[in-house]
Amino acid sequence: MDTLLIIKTGTKIDSLQDFPGDYEDWIAAGMDWPQTQTKVVDVQAGDPLPAPGDVVGVVITGSGAMVTEEAPWIQQTADWLARAVSAGVPILGICFGHQILAHALGGRVDWNPRGIEVGTVEVRLHGEAAEDPLFSVLPGRFYGQVSHSQSVVALPPGAMALGESDMEAHQGFVVNGCAWGVQFHPEFDERITPHYVMYYRDRLAEQGRQIDGLLANIRPTPESSRVLRRFGEWLKTPR
Repeated sequence: MDTLLIIKTGTKIDSLQDFPGDYEDWIAAGMDWPQTQTKVVDVQAGDPLPAPGDVVGVVITGSGAMVTEEAPWIQQTADWLARAVSAGVPILGICFGHQILAHALGGRVDWNPRGIEVGTVEVRLHGEAAEDPLFSVLPGRFYGQVSHSQSVVALPPGAMALGESDMEAHQGFVVNGCAWGVQFHPEFDERITPHYVMYYRDRLAEQGRQIDGLLANIRPTPESSRVLRRFGEWLKTPR
C-alpha cells in the first residue's frame, strides 16, 4: 500500500477540543487507512507538498478559511491540485476541499446565495452518480452532515454534477474521472455536527433561522460515510 496524502487546510472548532482527533484522523479512520501509510501536510502552516507522483491518492480537509480570501497558501495549494489532477492522481475534496478543488480547475466559489447550510440534510443524487466509481455505493437519497457558508457556484469546465440538496446545488462533482468534490462531510457524525450548528448560531439568527429545528434534525449518516471507505478501496484497486 502506498502513501495517502491528507492536505490539512484547517482544524476543528474550539468547542470540539475535548473530542478526540481532528479532520485528518476522522478521514483516515473512515477510509480504514493505516496511520503509517498516511502523510498529513498542513498547508496553512506552510508545510511543503510532495510531488504528486509520490502519493497514491489525496484527500483535502475542511477549513474555517474561505477560498475567496485568496491567501497565498490557498492559491499555492490550488496550483498543486491542478497539476495533480492533470497527472491523474486520485483526489477527494471535502467541504473547503471540494471548493478549493473546483477553484483550482477553473470553477467559481462564492458565498452560498441561499445562506448557511449546517446540520443534517438530505442529499439527492443525479442519475449519473449510479455509474460513478465513488458515488455508485450511495443510495439515490441519503442524509449527510454539512457545515458551510461558501459554495461552488459554478463547476469547473468538464466537471459532472453528481448531487444536490435544498440549499446546495453542488453537493458532489467529478472531473477527469479521478477527482471528486463533496460539499457534505462524510467524516462527521451526529456527535460532531451539533457543535457546528452552535458555532453558526449568531449568523443563523441574523438570517432569521432558528437552531432548535436544526439541532433536532441531526441524525446518524452511515450512508454518506461510505464515500470515504469506497475512496480507500478504490485507491487499493489496480487500474
